Amino acid sequence: MILIPLLSVVFALSIDFALGDPKNKFHPTVWVGALIGKLVPFFKNHDPTTERLGGLILTISITTLVASILYFLNIALHYLNQFYFDFTTQIVTLIFSIIVTGFLLKTTIAIKGMEKHAELIIQAILKDNLEDARAKLSMIVKRDTRNLDRQHIISGTLESISENTVDGIIGPLFYFTIFGLPGAFIYRTINTIDSMIGYKTDLFRNLGWFAANCDKILNFLPSRITSLVIIFAVMILRGNWRHSLEIMRRDSKKTESPNAGYPMASMAGALSAKFEKIDHYVLGDGNLELCENHFKSAISIMKLTTILFCTVFTIPMIVVLYYLGWWIHA
Repeated sequence: MILIPLLSVVFALSIDFALGDPKNKFHPTVWVGALIGKLVPFFKNHDPTTERLGGLILTISITTLVASILYFLNIALHYLNQFYFDFTTQIVTLIFSIIVTGFLLKTTIAIKGMEKHAELIIQAILKDNLEDARAKLSMIVKRDTRNLDRQHIISGTLESISENTVDGIIGPLFYFTIFGLPGAFIYRTINTIDSMIGYKTDLFRNLGWFAANCDKILNFLPSRITSLVIIFAVMILRGNWRHSLEIMRRDSKKTESPNAGYPMASMAGALSAKFEKIDHYVLGDGNLELCENHFKSAISIMKLTTILFCTVFTIPMIVVLYYLGWWIHA
């Protein structure tokens, strides 16, 4: 039934905007992270080739496990709604399916969670507690934050908001649109593995190579789509969308990641700001004079980008795919 995926998206976003993430003990992504942490030691090896093979097996095994669970759950919900109950029972099963699907989809999305964490960083900065701000920033970025000054802490926060718009919102919704819950969870699982072991360090260089490359492939389209929707959102907010487009075209390939530069450059241009990761890249124009207002604007752009993506892509595409017979479990 087409109402299930459509209303599940609305339900998932409503929960996130209103409540944010569930507690860790109820969060599937946290469970996946814990499983990864337990399995990593078994695949560490002194031989680089063996360790790279271990990274491949680790990534495929966890992803297959997660995908299988979600696939069979999808089938169960599908068949539950195929039984010919009386009208009242059909409505109850429909609502149940929407709640289950919507809640699980929500666990792959992080809008309010990102906002709350970024707020904690900004509040620490406003209290001149840079040590606390650095510690909190270190939880969401892959960089050494121990010696960052105030402006580079804010820059790192804004960059994280930009990247989270892909990793924590558009990416999961994009793959849910095409592949349902298994797609959203496969994407989020790969993203989680990459965030834990996809570092180019001696410790994880070999073990995390496969997950890191899978993450690059999965983010290729979502990152570029996100940058365009950000520009659209800036246009609606009556910001300088032309500058956002210009900076995206000019600076999107300056980052080491082939994907991260797109949403970050679009956001930097939208805020008429400069993002800088010391000794790595500079995105945008102007000086590095960032303040709380830049944070508020970035959050507004992130939220509107989410709504626009669902309006112009997710909902219409689910309808199209449903009538093409692709959404067989809807």
